[in-house]
Amino acid sequence: MTTFGRFTRPLVALLLAAASLPALAVAPFKADYRASYMGLQADGVMQLERQQGNRWRYSLQVRNQMADLRQSTVFDEHNGHLRPLSSEDTANLLIKRRNIQADYDWADRQATWRGDLRADRRGPVALRDGDMDALLINLAIARDLAAGRPLNYRMVDEGRIKQMRYTVGGKETLQLDGRSIEVTRVSRVDGDKEMIAWISSEYPVPLRLLQRKGGRDELDLTIKAVH
Repeated sequence: MTTFGRFTRPLVALLLAAASLPALAVAPFKADYRASYMGLQADGVMQLERQQGNRWRYSLQVRNQMADLRQSTVFDEHNGHLRPLSSEDTANLLIKRRNIQADYDWADRQATWRGDLRADRRGPVALRDGDMDALLINLAIARDLAAGRPLNYRMVDEGRIKQMRYTVGGKETLQLDGRSIEVTRVSRVDGDKEMIAWISSEYPVPLRLLQRKGGRDELDLTIKAVH
């Protein structure tokens, strides 16, 4: 999934590898986003839910009349690292449906995938400490920026290993609930693709996520509220 993730494949390969985690970063939340996907307005929801034991479920959904895109990752925290345990990526479009599931086996230190992807992308891929999937990097960016750590990650997703490095831009201001909030812009360029996130130290997730391709916006998520 698009840092941003899978359907944003690297944003929502942004929505965002190692590093220790501040305690405040892992706490349940639900964030509502105003979204634009392929030029059409949509609704977006990002959510972090506690599960049994030390497990959490992190999910992102973007939906409009043309598409219903869903990503989720179950993860735990181990020795200061966020570890993906399993994930699912579903895209329901007007004429096409796509579903991919992943298992991250840390006992055998390998990741495998199944579903609607090529045989050569099913793995196994060897895992290293700090590896994350694309969606989970969203949490890492906000956390690591606040801690002053380098925004460098190794993404293991859909049978691929990819190094991701974000650069820090300037300060900007975004509006949320009638408040002006100072944010930091971070970005990553990969060929003709650009992923941008606007981060505030007050929130556990980016306030805005933008994925561009060939100079045109593909997916734009702007936060409306955090519960």
